[in-house]
Amino acid sequence: MAEFTLDLNDDQKQVRDWIHGFAADVIRPAAAEWDEREETPWPVIQEAAKVGIYSLDFYAQQYFDPTGLGIPMAMEELFWGDAGIALSIVGTGLAAVGVLANGTEEQIGTWIPQMYGDANDVKVAAFCSSEPDAGSDVASMRTRAVYDEAKDEWVLNGTKTWATNGGIANVHVVVACVDPALGSKGHASFIVPPATPGLSQGQKFKKHGIRASHTAEVVLEDVRIPGSCLLGGKEKLDERLARARERAAKGGGERVKNAAMATFEASRPAVGAMAVGTARAAYEVALDYAKTREQFGRPIIDNQGIAFQLADMRTQIDAARLLVWRASWMAVSGKPFTAAEGSMSKLYASEVSKKVTAQAVQILGGNGFTREYPVERMHRDAAIYTIFEGTSEIQRLVIARTLSGMPIR
Repeated sequence: MAEFTLDLNDDQKQVRDWIHGFAADVIRPAAAEWDEREETPWPVIQEAAKVGIYSLDFYAQQYFDPTGLGIPMAMEELFWGDAGIALSIVGTGLAAVGVLANGTEEQIGTWIPQMYGDANDVKVAAFCSSEPDAGSDVASMRTRAVYDEAKDEWVLNGTKTWATNGGIANVHVVVACVDPALGSKGHASFIVPPATPGLSQGQKFKKHGIRASHTAEVVLEDVRIPGSCLLGGKEKLDERLARARERAAKGGGERVKNAAMATFEASRPAVGAMAVGTARAAYEVALDYAKTREQFGRPIIDNQGIAFQLADMRTQIDAARLLVWRASWMAVSGKPFTAAEGSMSKLYASEVSKKVTAQAVQILGGNGFTREYPVERMHRDAAIYTIFEGTSEIQRLVIARTLSGMPIR
């Protein structure tokens, strides 16, 4: 087990500086353009692939950092550059985590490389869980997966929504219900291979923020996939369903992680790190502006009303980062989240990001309300952190249930 420390080692500092340089030199100069275009920034993704940031090897190295800080450090720097473009670069990672959390070694080796492609032909992947009537309420999921034993195929039908890279992905990871009577315990994850008939893109959403990231519906109409595309395999699924049915028959509840929740639990501290990156970026713009903007013959930072805001902003950002790092270290060290520390990190960091970016707009005044300054975009981008991968309300519910042991509703 790695000893906890707040000091990054030399290798981590080198990686951090490398990613920061890419964010400053490549992502930031392109941010405003792709936000306006509301399109996937393929040229930037390709540049990330060429230098090795958009690759399976890079994320594997950060994922297996023994301190647990590799992923949050990378996320913070990329999202410091721009949230929309960064999400286009890292969005594939959510699907990859879905495979890592639920798949066999063979499935991991087969499908994750196809999610990224290579520097000359970049690909993206999509994780499809939410539905029009089932966002936080995953037990209401309607997408069905039915096993055709004669052909050893699964048949998927339903509509997914809010899917990052949905419809344009090379590989889709789809969470579907295989036994509706078991609610969320009757879910499983499936790989939909490239060019599978029956999968199509539905509505592409025009969003308030993170507009460089493609978000759309995914429609599944009699999508047939090989039996081997069930993540984890059918034997493992059958055993899990049998246990859940037995417990249900006895009137007992079994704390079984469903396919979607396993993915979200693994990614929540990373989302917190994204929020920290956006907050830090807005804070830095506001700090520089306050030191150079003069009113009444002096820089506005000389006024306590501004200076104290900046002091609070920096304090909250650092506190959020510490919660993210703690959760990441606990996860890699095998320490259980007895107080829902992963949800704590995501909740606090996302709320801080919304607050700090709003304060940055206020400090810049009228300039902050225009697109001539990046804090306007950062403020719009920050709104997503309290919504996706579990709203702030859901995070509070998870924390409260964990602390109390009670089924709070």
